Amino acid sequence: MENIHVIVDSMSRQGCNNISLTLVPIDQGITLPLWQAGSHIDVHLPNNISRPYSLTGNPQDHSHYQLCIKKEDLSRGGSKYVHEQLRVGQTLQISAPRQAFALQETTTYILIAAGIGITPILAMAESLDIQKKPFTLLYYVKNHNFTAMKKRLSTGFKYGKVHVLCSDQGESLRSITPEILKTPNIDTHIYLCGPEGFMSYCHEIAKAEGWLNTQLFTEAFHPPTRIADDLATDTFIVKLRSSGQSYNVPSDKTIAHVLQEHDIYVPLSCEMGMCGACLTKVHCGEIDHQDTVQTDEEKSATEQYIALCCSRAKSATLEIDL
Repeated sequence: MENIHVIVDSMSRQGCNNISLTLVPIDQGITLPLWQAGSHIDVHLPNNISRPYSLTGNPQDHSHYQLCIKKEDLSRGGSKYVHEQLRVGQTLQISAPRQAFALQETTTYILIAAGIGITPILAMAESLDIQKKPFTLLYYVKNHNFTAMKKRLSTGFKYGKVHVLCSDQGESLRSITPEILKTPNIDTHIYLCGPEGFMSYCHEIAKAEGWLNTQLFTEAFHPPTRIADDLATDTFIVKLRSSGQSYNVPSDKTIAHVLQEHDIYVPLSCEMGMCGACLTKVHCGEIDHQDTVQTDEEKSATEQYIALCCSRAKSATLEIDL
């Protein structure tokens, strides 16, 4: 699908270092594509950077898309541009929504967010409330000044309970384990979004209390720290199935960068293995998976896909479907 042309209709501050964007189609005669809670879009910024951002707000409101973006201390150019240069009235190109963090069918839900991780979690709360499904939302922040989407959260939900928990008041997850996590229920799913360390600790607590891996669902906005696989090769050859051309991939470059250097188009967005934009089928060779967008089952399936932006090879050659 072709990119969608939108205009920045409004911007608003959402707690410390967070900005909310409302995007509407330039052509008011068109309707934005439908989306579901957990979806994200690629935003193509005027500084030639493309980044994936989670959609937030009510999935049934098709008049606009809403994002909430934190200014990262180590920004690679995306959030820095949004906070410092993007203005109301500017036009942007975005992709259609992609789903990588979907709600699964069950009876009750626990939604847990930290910091800007509230963006997809809020959309889940909106969706569950519309479906009249009970949920509890736990939102962890440093203090109340860091609360994003505060106005909407303070309004509350008919079928869900919201708890904003502040570290400076002794309410961090490391200080207190919520009672709701102490009573595992086979008909309940837990959805997590936040920094790597936060989600890892959530997993540890949940498993210690008796929750199953199949009940835990996560989305990260930073890739997890990864220890290099001893079986991965420093350099390898990537072969294109369509042309038979082969290219050497050195240890200091990704497959995507090597292909781009040879004028071969690679669809990139997050460049961290989190969004799935560059997943490509592998016909031959063993993959050293370094992405987080695929499940363990997908990474061990008969039909294999590689994230060209980050994954490497355990075999000397990889033949891919390009």
